Amino acid sequence: MIVGRKVPSVTFRTRIRDEAVGGPNPYRWQDMTSADYFAGKRVILFSLPGAFTPTCSTYQLPDFEKLAGEFKAQGIDAIYCISVNDAFVMNAWGKSQNLENVKLIPDGSGEFTRKMGMLVAKDNLGFGMRSWRYAAIINDGAVEQWFEEEGYSDNCDSDPYGVSSPQNILEALKSEKLAA
Repeated sequence: MIVGRKVPSVTFRTRIRDEAVGGPNPYRWQDMTSADYFAGKRVILFSLPGAFTPTCSTYQLPDFEKLAGEFKAQGIDAIYCISVNDAFVMNAWGKSQNLENVKLIPDGSGEFTRKMGMLVAKDNLGFGMRSWRYAAIINDGAVEQWFEEEGYSDNCDSDPYGVSSPQNILEALKSEKLAA
């Protein structure tokens, strides 16, 4: 991904809670666009291979949630986690993680991930097509900083994690402020 490049224009199929729906499952479909998420804001977007997977559920997502206040202090308006999972899976994962600060974006068909150049095969794990692990600081829809894990490839034997960690991104934001 090239710094300065605009994120792809995609429509995401999301499910949102709506008490007007009633019943035991008060959710409705709502289309959200790239512009809804990224226009006019400075955000962190991070992507991972899948909801409920070990590194994602134990470290990456919970640590972004815990550090949300520190990111806000560095000028970040929102934190988004995107994964090649459908809205039902992403909502269940968010509920299981007790999220309050990180918003989940379902990329069920992998369209956004593919257009970002980050779609990889994970057939060796039985996952099918998924996202390579990366993060970005996005300012008004354009990539400002890019954090991609090493070894991008299909059916990678390892799951590198470090470059896209919230701690590394927070350090980069703090260094940027010091340099300014």
